[in-house]
Amino acid sequence: MLLMAWPLLALGLSVFDLHAGSQAWGQLREMAATVLPAYARTTFWLCALVALWVAVIGSTAAVLVALFDFKGRRYLEWMLLLPLAMPAYVCAYAYTDFLQYSGPAQSWLRSTFGLQGRVLPEVRSLGGAVVLMSFTLYPYVYLLARTALLERSASLLQAAHMLGAGTWRRVTQIALPMARPAIMAGVALALMETLADYGVVSYFGIQSFTAGIYKAWLVLDSPELAALLSLALLAFVAVVLGIERRMRRRMRFAAHSNASQHPALRQRLHGWPAVCAFVLCAMPVLLGFVLPVLMMLRPLLHGLLTGDYTGGTSGMSSDEWAAPGYNWQQFLHWGANSVQLASMGALLAVAVALLLAFLQRSSKKRIVKSSVYLASMGYAVPGAVLVVGLLLPWMLLAKIRPEWNFASVLTTTVLGLLWAYVVRFCAAALQSLQSGYTRLPASGDEAVRLLGQSRWRLFSRVHFPLLRGSLLTALLLVFVDVMKELPATIVLRPFDFDTLAVMAWQLARDERLAEAAIPSLALVAFGLLPVILLSRSVAKSQATSI
Repeated sequence: MLLMAWPLLALGLSVFDLHAGSQAWGQLREMAATVLPAYARTTFWLCALVALWVAVIGSTAAVLVALFDFKGRRYLEWMLLLPLAMPAYVCAYAYTDFLQYSGPAQSWLRSTFGLQGRVLPEVRSLGGAVVLMSFTLYPYVYLLARTALLERSASLLQAAHMLGAGTWRRVTQIALPMARPAIMAGVALALMETLADYGVVSYFGIQSFTAGIYKAWLVLDSPELAALLSLALLAFVAVVLGIERRMRRRMRFAAHSNASQHPALRQRLHGWPAVCAFVLCAMPVLLGFVLPVLMMLRPLLHGLLTGDYTGGTSGMSSDEWAAPGYNWQQFLHWGANSVQLASMGALLAVAVALLLAFLQRSSKKRIVKSSVYLASMGYAVPGAVLVVGLLLPWMLLAKIRPEWNFASVLTTTVLGLLWAYVVRFCAAALQSLQSGYTRLPASGDEAVRLLGQSRWRLFSRVHFPLLRGSLLTALLLVFVDVMKELPATIVLRPFDFDTLAVMAWQLARDERLAEAAIPSLALVAFGLLPVILLSRSVAKSQATSI
């Protein structure tokens, strides 16, 4: 429990320890008069617009594939999950390289139509960030809303159809209200990812709270000010989670136990309605996955076809590629570091989650419930806040006792990284394991206890063999999350220990976008692993509903 709560408790205690006349409070007052309102305003609009768009895109796609049948629906049903494999910052690099002033899109438009100056809007803006994040985060809403529509609305939709309700009325007055709790849960997950993002906001130069925390820590060299900003961001996260939980408590619907035996009858679409449905479902896949991958492949394909690996206006020279072939040795070194960190982080996070899930199953103590709740909250804590919470107390202690410099132990070894990964991603593993435990009947546990067996035998002989599938899923999900994690890895990684995510961010920040394409594509390839699992689950649920 202390392991999970340490960053947040240390953050709060460290801030309360600041006296009223400290430099951090003075800096905060100066920021309140200058940039802090801009941080709050930008963060609010970023979250509000992303929430709106992911709700519209995800719920529209879920309604179309769950309630209607049209040509290509079976393929789009799982393809709509593909943007989950695309980190938002990777999508930002791809679109920036392609749409910038000297990029191929605007160059072609100017030469073809004789235009002058900038033809397309600036992608590095708040609007660009909203669009890119929306098309990479909408699958959270789509996946939950689709499941809710298939499980909960079948009998009501059939009854409404028999009573003569039209299609639009059935969708707007029955299907969407029934799926509203799931839509809100998906929107909350998308907002957590938006608040935790650092790659997009730093690359686009957007003044959000996350960017302000890193600026206070690394530029102003004020950990105390970073702590104050972290608490402000954490308060915003708590408000978002509180609203989401309150709305879900007020909107609970009972599903029939035989809902899977009576699925919603899909309405067959023909002609223009079918074309429009296909386009509406294909556009998110195209903009959130297909086009970014093609944009990143462009410099590689250009080099294979012409022998010139410049990668366009922002790539490398052919000599750099040839010596020694993009420096593949370094690329393999980054990949090995990423796999090493992801493997250790996944094993530790899943081990902690497995312990908590077992204790929750076998014990009713309050401390167990508190530990599970803290672990579930970890995913909502942005990486920037975790970094400040981990390091700030040790840095303050080092000012009093310089010989006790424990902060260097957390920033020059993998210890701090693994700690942050466990706190951040234990929730993802815990959710998968809790789902697995719901499929194990409690009568089996009671039978083992009646036979006089210990808790260890219950876990090793009964629970563990039956949870292997859930364990594998949890390991894979956390592994990919750690591979893509950026904010905590940037600050806490050891010296000369770069990962694919860090190098993609650094190369893109230096405008070496063609070089950044290769580690970015590697991250996308790893991200496809959980998408494949989710696609298989979608296919299985589809098979059971037919």
